[in-house]
Amino acid sequence: MSVESTVSLAVFVFACAAAATPGIVFRPGDWYRALAKPSWRPPDWLFGPVWFVLYLCIAVSGWLVWRVEDGHGASLALTVYAVHLVLNGLWSVVFFRLRRPDLAFVEIVCLWFSILATMVVFHPVNETASYILVPYSLWVTFAMVLNFRIWRLNSAGPIR
Repeated sequence: MSVESTVSLAVFVFACAAAATPGIVFRPGDWYRALAKPSWRPPDWLFGPVWFVLYLCIAVSGWLVWRVEDGHGASLALTVYAVHLVLNGLWSVVFFRLRRPDLAFVEIVCLWFSILATMVVFHPVNETASYILVPYSLWVTFAMVLNFRIWRLNSAGPIR
């Protein structure tokens, strides 16, 4: 791999790390531990490793699209990708910082659609880049259902 290719991959890894930062800064904490959660929720320790792998996949996916003529002709695809990364980072802010599972559900639905849009616009540019995002879309689908259940389980009283 050339130096230019390595540097561009590092930029995509950095962009994904930036999207992950709110999830590191705004931790679940006591508020989250006190919420009612469905019995099928995965253990807390699983989220970190899963997201680490998913963020690497997201970075490689974007990088593969970028490599097509150094991003020329892929500007729409990369713009949709950037919007999706912003939505990805925003969920932790809304859920954990603002403590609003209701708004976080709306936000994660938007994220889910942005992932699908990213996959759709990536496909004609680089099919592999689109397919790499399938596990991510499945995990966010699961997270969306989990978010909805937590919201509904805790909507009878104050959740702040």
